[in-house]
Amino acid sequence: MPAITVPDLMILPRLPQPTETMRERPVRTVVSAPKQREGAGFEVRRPFPSVDLRTADPFILLDQMGPVAYEPHEAKGAPWHPHRGFETVTYVMDGAMVHHDSNGGGGVIGEGDTQWMTAGSGILHDELPTEQLVMTGGWFHGIQLWVNLPRALKFAAPRYQDLRGSELTLVSSHDGGALVRLIAGSVGGFDGPGSTYTPIAYAHASISPGGQLETPWPQHFTAMAYILSGSGTAGAERRPVQEGQLAVFGPGDAITVSADARQHNRSGDLEVLLLGGQPIQEPVVQYGPFVMNTRAEIIQAMDDYQAGRMGNIPAEHLAGRRLGE
Repeated sequence: MPAITVPDLMILPRLPQPTETMRERPVRTVVSAPKQREGAGFEVRRPFPSVDLRTADPFILLDQMGPVAYEPHEAKGAPWHPHRGFETVTYVMDGAMVHHDSNGGGGVIGEGDTQWMTAGSGILHDELPTEQLVMTGGWFHGIQLWVNLPRALKFAAPRYQDLRGSELTLVSSHDGGALVRLIAGSVGGFDGPGSTYTPIAYAHASISPGGQLETPWPQHFTAMAYILSGSGTAGAERRPVQEGQLAVFGPGDAITVSADARQHNRSGDLEVLLLGGQPIQEPVVQYGPFVMNTRAEIIQAMDDYQAGRMGNIPAEHLAGRRLGE
């Protein structure tokens, strides 16, 4: 980890340094992500929704899967299940997963790749470790982010985006001390390849030991920094943060994340997700894999799923599987 990098950061275009007229976003809170079991029994860290951070509008959920070194036959995934009313974004840094859905999308999500699935009106899918990872074991590290859809787009047609790691927009910090991989949205005038319904910014940064990432951030967006591994500080006030913690920033025009001088992780850098977006500011009612605006819409989603109106598992994937396992 991470899979997508360059031998020399100096060859990359650079993010602009925040100007003196820009207001540094203060850190409003730091949330430690609790651990829990998901899918067929794999462990995740989930900073939101949680007791300490119930809402992160326009996002619904963030799960960190790993980093973990699986023994043979230990890796697990999430068998076939439904979704409606939002988008799932799966980003893999170590190992690989296989995705299938009832709309015909799917493929292997390898190191550095991102799978972006718009559930919209309803879809069935599964996400499983590759056969090789199950049989031989190995490292796995990935992130799943749920991006909410506004009321007007809850029933958008399902779609699938397969973003290869080589397609991500790579830039460096203004001083060359950090590599930033833009997955979606715009940061500092650079755009990621992901196509989004809800305006967001989403990036993975590797900050060199003792280095600092300063970047402009859209003023009308929320702003958060989730520590994937390593340790450092967030904000000009240098709030300490470490693996599994989420820094939530207040209002302003720019954000800062700094790496401690020594990093005790596999990559040797501070690994951090930067994410934020335009708040939707609509009621959210979630029941498991359905995210809607009202309880009545949740009941309708359950009825539609049970009646098969969210699609069917392709015949080639039916053998040996039970829906909802």
